[in-house]
Amino acid sequence: MAGVAGRGIEIGLVLYPGCQIAMVHGITDLFDIATQFSREHGGPALCVSQWALGEDGRISRTYDTEPLKAGKPDIFIVPGRLTGPAGAEEAEPYARWLLERHKEGATLAASCGGTFILAATGLLSGRPATTHWYFADLLREQYPDVLVETDKIVIEDGDIITGGGLMAWTDLGLRIVDRLLGPTVMIETGKFLLIDPAGREQKHYSTFAPRLTHGDEAILRTQHWLQERAGRPASIADMAAQARLEERTFLRRFKAATGLKPIEYVQHLRIGKARELLEFTRRPVDQIAWAVGYEDAAAFRRVFNRILGLSPGEYRSRFAAQAAA
Repeated sequence: MAGVAGRGIEIGLVLYPGCQIAMVHGITDLFDIATQFSREHGGPALCVSQWALGEDGRISRTYDTEPLKAGKPDIFIVPGRLTGPAGAEEAEPYARWLLERHKEGATLAASCGGTFILAATGLLSGRPATTHWYFADLLREQYPDVLVETDKIVIEDGDIITGGGLMAWTDLGLRIVDRLLGPTVMIETGKFLLIDPAGREQKHYSTFAPRLTHGDEAILRTQHWLQERAGRPASIADMAAQARLEERTFLRRFKAATGLKPIEYVQHLRIGKARELLEFTRRPVDQIAWAVGYEDAAAFRRVFNRILGLSPGEYRSRFAAQAAA
């Protein structure tokens, strides 16, 4: 590992204007807790440093948990930002600097919108990565070579690690602890922080946010019509008629505008309505399936599981409001 004698393993946090300070402090605490458990087992410590862009245009160390033993970070982490990801121009100096650190052997990691800064390095081209589900389409649009997989909270791809939503830094932190200090310390850290280190996926939490700003008025008209029908059956012919388009033209333009085939789009609308019913009512699953347009409850369960990664019963157990439960 990098660093100096007696220091342990260094993790660098790359700060930029507006980045998620709660994550910066929280993941520093997580690594400190992991260090305490590691030492109990005779293992190394995790040291944390912060790096920021100065007025001279250089990125340098601005804080260190052990300033008298400063070394080189083994891993650099880019936080997310509450106001949205950095654009290409803002990301450029950080991306260039991170690319140099990567060439020196550092692993690069990011959480939430921080993935955009990693993408700006070019290192994510042709590789899987995740970000907050809300920013998924924007990441695909700005960096089409990245294999965006927002169903996963953390994707570890060798020398690149990415985390999903705003609180995915907890999962990212545990994954890094597992990597650097081993599974025993990771599990003990997770237990202490009341974080379940396994079984969490971002798709359990995301909501379907259909594209409505694509500018295709015919397709938008069909989208509004589908929303009003609240899951009632609709054939391709019906949808094309609403758009006033020939079916083949409708299918092509619908996919181009929304990113989904019409049947996939309708499935997401139905599952979204089913989630509400599971959260806020005590109606049986079979009845909910019928209410959102599925005559076959088994088919409903299969689609629900495929989209959310949980069965309807599991989803209700996790997310039902107290009044319904």
